[in-house]
Amino acid sequence: MEWVALLLFLSVIVVLLAGFPVAFTLGGTALIFAGVGVLTDDFNDALLSGLPNRVFGIMNNETLIAVPLFVFMGVTLERARIAEELLETLSGLFGSLRGGLGISVTLVGMLLAASTGIVGATVVTMGLLSLPTMLRRGYSPEISAGTICASGTLGQIIPPSIILVMLGDVMTSAYQQAQLDMGIFSPKTVSVGDLFAGALIPGLLLVLLYVLYILGVAVFRPKIMPAHERGPDDNVTYVQVLQALLPPLALMFAVLGSILFGFATPTEAAGIGAMGALLLAVLRGQLNLERLQEVMQSTLRISSMVFLILIGASVFSLVFRGYGGDDAVRTMLESLPGSVIGAVVVVMLVMFLLGFVLDFIEITFVVVPIVAPVLLAMGLDPVWLGIMIAINLQTSFLTPPFGFALFYLRGVAPPQVATSQIYRGVIPFVAIQVFALLLLALFPDLITWLPNRIYG
Repeated sequence: MEWVALLLFLSVIVVLLAGFPVAFTLGGTALIFAGVGVLTDDFNDALLSGLPNRVFGIMNNETLIAVPLFVFMGVTLERARIAEELLETLSGLFGSLRGGLGISVTLVGMLLAASTGIVGATVVTMGLLSLPTMLRRGYSPEISAGTICASGTLGQIIPPSIILVMLGDVMTSAYQQAQLDMGIFSPKTVSVGDLFAGALIPGLLLVLLYVLYILGVAVFRPKIMPAHERGPDDNVTYVQVLQALLPPLALMFAVLGSILFGFATPTEAAGIGAMGALLLAVLRGQLNLERLQEVMQSTLRISSMVFLILIGASVFSLVFRGYGGDDAVRTMLESLPGSVIGAVVVVMLVMFLLGFVLDFIEITFVVVPIVAPVLLAMGLDPVWLGIMIAINLQTSFLTPPFGFALFYLRGVAPPQVATSQIYRGVIPFVAIQVFALLLLALFPDLITWLPNRIYG
């Protein structure tokens, strides 16, 4: 009945494209297929008895407790106007250089990524704050939109990232399953901390490539990135720079450092981050009772969405496996020409295309549990595979015409910025992402070196 599993997967995609809520689509479509299978004696209804245990396992998953805490940290920093102050300060510092404002936007995007880890919020925030400034200073709409979209998606790969927390939990289960399938009954584990360490060098590499591209454009096409004539109000002192940079940097190092050096688990570090963001907002005078309520309501909405999707994905994966879908995927990937290389290329291409229509959360909870055990059983490093998936989907979110980051920016961009200009602006950054993926594929130590040094 493997064809039914494929039909189930395609049906979910179609229903999602029709605009139905993700969590209900995953769970509801799977239950309909299971119900029909029970009536026709093609599906074992005993499998459905495992659903309560799966839901209870999600509730008891200590790693996933980090998700609402990191969301709270990110939303609090967003409402504390950290980005606004960072952008004003760095623009004053680099603004007189040709391309300096573009570099400032990239660096602020990096810091916001490390502080919040929420891609949509970063793109929207940067679009509202920096796009009008860039256009006013004579930057072309293309380079402005491309820089904002690319820097906004860094939250997907630069730790501490909510997405890496969820991916780490899924990869842990997939790695253990792969080892059990290979007859290893004392399996090794991979943690969220491993993924954080593995993502650090690739994330900084992307930032470096973005900055080099901006500098190259400033040199060879100076008309689209003019230098800003510094006015009397644009002077920035080193004290102002330190006041703007130190708090988010200190929070980032407290959260990430406590994980990498083994002082805290990701969940404990997320608690530190949430408390630090709250204190930061209080000290800056940006927090009152009304704003705190907004932060808590936003955290509740985002966290509820994540966990509801996870429950729906658990129902989907149970029914998909019940119809033999996992065996069909394994057979298909193992029969591809080129063995493991061919399988990786096909999986990456499929995930890239799915990134046009599905959010990272759905792909993480639905697609990765299906393909990751097969790929890991072929001998791939779980940290390398996890980071490659994250950067691949980050590239997908940037690629016209369906990239999510483009939709986020289109929603806040002024009317004079055409959608075609946004598309043209991100294409060079998509090329940079593809180049980075090729580098990481050719030199996997860029991902695995730091986790091996820290965790052995």
